[in-house]
Amino acid sequence: MFRLASVTILTMAVAACSSPPKAPEAAPAPAPVVAAPAPVAAPAPAPAPAAPQAAPESKVTPVTLAPHLDPANALSKDRSVFFDFDQFVIREPDRRVVELHGKYLASANAVKVVVEGNADERGSREYNLALGNKRAQAVVQSLKLLGAKDGQMEAVSYGEERPRAAGHDEASWAQNRRADIVYR
Repeated sequence: MFRLASVTILTMAVAACSSPPKAPEAAPAPAPVVAAPAPVAAPAPAPAPAAPQAAPESKVTPVTLAPHLDPANALSKDRSVFFDFDQFVIREPDRRVVELHGKYLASANAVKVVVEGNADERGSREYNLALGNKRAQAVVQSLKLLGAKDGQMEAVSYGEERPRAAGHDEASWAQNRRADIVYR
């Protein structure tokens, strides 16, 4: 009997050691909650057009340029008086330019100009300097007749030294026979 009791105890011991104790089963995880899709709303009606509104007032101070500095003004665009070959008499088509600048100088006493006389490449250096000076002086005298003051104008000659066109033909020479009115 002792033997039977030993075998029984031994069998129970082996059975107890061979399998781990069972853990209590966990409750199943709840199923995720899925929200029902939101109902699709009807498209909103188009907004009524807004009433036109006045533009907001600018806080930028407007800048007013003097007429001779304004690129859109004729005083900035037309500053050359052209001459015929070997002449220093202002041609009829160029009198409008002289009148425009003369009247402006008469109304703006603080403004000063330099009238730069030029010649084409034909003739000696000395001759072209003298001819450029006569052309500049002719424009200065015309400006003076229109009301400009002596202290506002200066005449200089560059002779053939500052050509506008580089060619050696009549079209280029015609561009180089000029007096330019340059504001200072």
